[in-house]
Amino acid sequence: MTSYLLALLPIFLLLNNTAFAAVSDDSIIQNAQIVSQDENKITVDKQVMVVSDISNGQDRDQKFAYIVQIQDENNVVILLSWLSGSLAPRQTFSPALSWIPTSPGIYTIQIFVWASVDNPDALSPPLLLKVKVVNN
Repeated sequence: MTSYLLALLPIFLLLNNTAFAAVSDDSIIQNAQIVSQDENKITVDKQVMVVSDISNGQDRDQKFAYIVQIQDENNVVILLSWLSGSLAPRQTFSPALSWIPTSPGIYTIQIFVWASVDNPDALSPPLLLKVKVVNN
């Protein structure tokens, strides 16, 4: 499963609070952000939440897996986490997964929405965040 995550090429970019996204008619993931106790920085040993908005633009229920992969500066995966659920037709949901950075540095956060953890059919193009983690 990790090889699927590493092989996907993120086509969304979120830098300096500016998001570039394409809109599709079916499933959409957008507005990726990191929510922390200190809005101005991400700090070692303090929990942050990786949040996005996902929506089901179809006329039927859609099962999904919201997957977050975080890599360090050496492209080593340091976190792989997910949650699964189902969206009703036209429903929007803002899932969040937590992360507690243990070292300062620049990290790449990839966010995927798949049909399920066992089925890597992408429901929407992935999002990509680059974040800087600092010491206390």
